[in-house]
Amino acid sequence: MFTTATKAAALCAVAGLALAGAAHATTVVVDAAGNSSSGGSGASTGLVLSTGQHFTAYAAPTDLWSAGANPRWANGDGLVQDIFATGSDDSGQAAGTHIGAPFPMWSQAGLIAPYASLVGRIGGVYQLLGRDFDGNAWGDGELFLYFWDENNSDNIEHITVRLSAGVPEPAAWALMILGFGLAGLAVRAQRSSSTMT
Repeated sequence: MFTTATKAAALCAVAGLALAGAAHATTVVVDAAGNSSSGGSGASTGLVLSTGQHFTAYAAPTDLWSAGANPRWANGDGLVQDIFATGSDDSGQAAGTHIGAPFPMWSQAGLIAPYASLVGRIGGVYQLLGRDFDGNAWGDGELFLYFWDENNSDNIEHITVRLSAGVPEPAAWALMILGFGLAGLAVRAQRSSSTMT
């Protein structure tokens, strides 16, 4: 009933659809000193985004880094709340020790964001991500991650960020379109050959 060409075309279409819906996921370690917005360089994610493309960035709320002497420990949301040591966290302090406190905002390169927060840059534009970002790319290019700070000399520790984005590759779209085109041609050829007999 189905010719080999029809089966091959359908297979191309299905493979293209599967690849087009695939997500790109990666994990990046962002260092408070080495990836500081002041004195460091952005952590390369390898994630190349297009304006409006959806992506997520997540760091555990218990994953801490520091902007200096206590109380300057924070998670990716930055120095926005009081944090007390658990006794097993990255600070090394005894349980109950006050290790993080709200701090003034830091303004740099057109962005005002909390000190010690996780910030992303695409092109030359920075945006606050915090520890749990779920939104769209604000530009075209690779996403770089930063520890938002004015001085990296006393920063310590790092956080681990999980990134995910739907990345339909051009080859996947081409394969899908080719498959649908071939399937259409095969059906058309089958119809014309059946009307001639």
